[in-house]
Amino acid sequence: MVAAGGTRISGPAARSGSTVGDSGEIWWLEGRPTEAGRYVLVCATETGTHELPAPWSVRTAVHEYGGGAFWLGRSSAYFTNWSDQRLYRVPVGEDGLGTTPNPKPVTGESPSERAWRYADGREHPVHDYVVCVFENHEDVGADAQSGKTAEPTNTIVAIVVDGSGERHTLVEGTDFVSTPRVSPDGRWLSWIQWDHPNMPWNETTLCAAPLFGGPAEAPRLGNSRIVASGNAIHGADWTSDGRLVYSTDASGFWNLAWWSPTGGSGALTSLRDGEIGLPSWGFGTQQWSELADGRLVVVITREASDSLAILSDDGLSSLVEGNSVDDQASAMTAIGLSGSGSTVVATLARTTVLPEILTIDVDQAATSPTRTVRPPDAITVGREWLSEPTSIWFDSDSRPTQCFFYPPSPVGGQPGDAESSPTPELPPLIVLGHGGPTGHSGPDLHLRVQFWTSRGFAVADVNYGGSSGFGTDYRARLDGNWGVLDVDDCVAAARHLADTGLVDGARMAIRGGSAGGLTVMNALITSNQFQAGTSLYGVADLAALATETHKFESRYLDRLVGPYPEAANVYADRSPINHTEKLSAPMLVLQGSEDAVVPPQQSRNIVAALEVQGIAHAYIEFDGEQHGFRQAKNIIRSLEAELWFYGRVFGFEPADEIEPPELRYGLDGA
Repeated sequence: MVAAGGTRISGPAARSGSTVGDSGEIWWLEGRPTEAGRYVLVCATETGTHELPAPWSVRTAVHEYGGGAFWLGRSSAYFTNWSDQRLYRVPVGEDGLGTTPNPKPVTGESPSERAWRYADGREHPVHDYVVCVFENHEDVGADAQSGKTAEPTNTIVAIVVDGSGERHTLVEGTDFVSTPRVSPDGRWLSWIQWDHPNMPWNETTLCAAPLFGGPAEAPRLGNSRIVASGNAIHGADWTSDGRLVYSTDASGFWNLAWWSPTGGSGALTSLRDGEIGLPSWGFGTQQWSELADGRLVVVITREASDSLAILSDDGLSSLVEGNSVDDQASAMTAIGLSGSGSTVVATLARTTVLPEILTIDVDQAATSPTRTVRPPDAITVGREWLSEPTSIWFDSDSRPTQCFFYPPSPVGGQPGDAESSPTPELPPLIVLGHGGPTGHSGPDLHLRVQFWTSRGFAVADVNYGGSSGFGTDYRARLDGNWGVLDVDDCVAAARHLADTGLVDGARMAIRGGSAGGLTVMNALITSNQFQAGTSLYGVADLAALATETHKFESRYLDRLVGPYPEAANVYADRSPINHTEKLSAPMLVLQGSEDAVVPPQQSRNIVAALEVQGIAHAYIEFDGEQHGFRQAKNIIRSLEAELWFYGRVFGFEPADEIEPPELRYGLDGA
């Protein structure tokens, strides 16, 4: 059920000129583990729901994390195809995609495999071209003069959509660009740019420039203007009245502001306990959408939990009060939204419901139920099997820190329960360290968490210092402290839960993926709190990550650890690969063979070191997986192997029929 219910829903949108009422078009993407991780473009209309068939997979490799892989025009949908990274268009009509969609290429073939990549585009409202981000890997390779490896270039381009593939560069000269957006009258282009060593949640610049060109003239820009800079700015787009609205964290929380080419600027919100924004790991992170009358629907994140609100001249007001989603509004997570008319379409996830796409008429929200466009994936167990989280604050070295605590399922029992041990016992604990590390875990339903709670484990999903969703100061705690503070916070969470009698302090494991894998390994090196650890595509060597990872994150560690190589000693000290002799517990290591974010060699090296040290461990490398497991068979295999591993550590035999991984050096709990 974890694999089948792991569908990733993103990018809900209404096509320009249509409505999102009972007869309008609604589009979205579905990442399906049961189809080998294929990303499917889906369109729902009054005639039914249609989708782009296999082998098409709508996913872009720009920045490796992608996002913004499709967008809608007046009579076409545009998308990047995963296998070749070319941009395609497919005509749409009254029945959306229809039953036999026939995509046509907009761009030419790359000179080498997937060298040209496209993302985050928009169609010009009048002329037949699109603007989008273009990432060019064509010249990546050894530079004869410097001896270094050139990075791919990132630019904003205009592409004529007549099939010629004619491409015109509009913005260049910075390390990164995103969010190219054309004003409703077609006369202005806005975009966001930033340079190394910043990440998009550190410091970016919002720019705008007059946009010229038409049917007989190539698109070009006039003199650009800096709209806002010096802070983390994202989610910029134009409203119907010609204003440019964007999120900025200048106040310490992401709030909305506006700017007009004709003069004027100002703040739209002034939140001090929440924010309208999130880290832009992928494209398309806009947390607001405009309705026909100029009101904005916004996603507000407070302490890692989301809610929907309406922003009007009278200020902010809750969208869901009196609505059918009201019963779980406090635990709701809005994944994406799009407005049209007086209706908003939103992808929502809740504590006991998997993501679903709903429409809400904001003018009828008090009396009318929401309409389900895409129902949630089915949960084939009763609700009594689901564990609902509680937000817990605890002290970590005098720092208030938050986690979501999941008790074991009321009917799941204990790992290794036997009739001969009828007395209640405290549950074992699994501590989760999220990836990023700039990001956060929310309270919405995660079946991978429920996998553990249904088998008698308690789970602590820790939003350690550096997490988003709590304001800029909380997010900045990790600056210079990655590999230390995140570890301290996870250890403090485990101790707090044991001290308060919620879990068994003698049976604890820690698991994490990517950045969370570094947290796992350093926790096992610097403390004796955990009896086992699982690293999923985790960072073992910070110096190697700084020199080998992809462009987007190649200078990420400058802020989190220090500039490299100037701070090489700090990198060495924080890298688990250099301290394996101090590991206090056995490890399971899981990795994808095609991971471009944390290369497989990171996991292979830590496994080799575990072998040298004679530390109990197991290793599985999944062929064809990238950063994160997307194929159903691999999701299942990784979870079952991990359950088996904990059984060996804690001395119980899982009821599941599991093919054990190869375990090196055994375990006392065997």
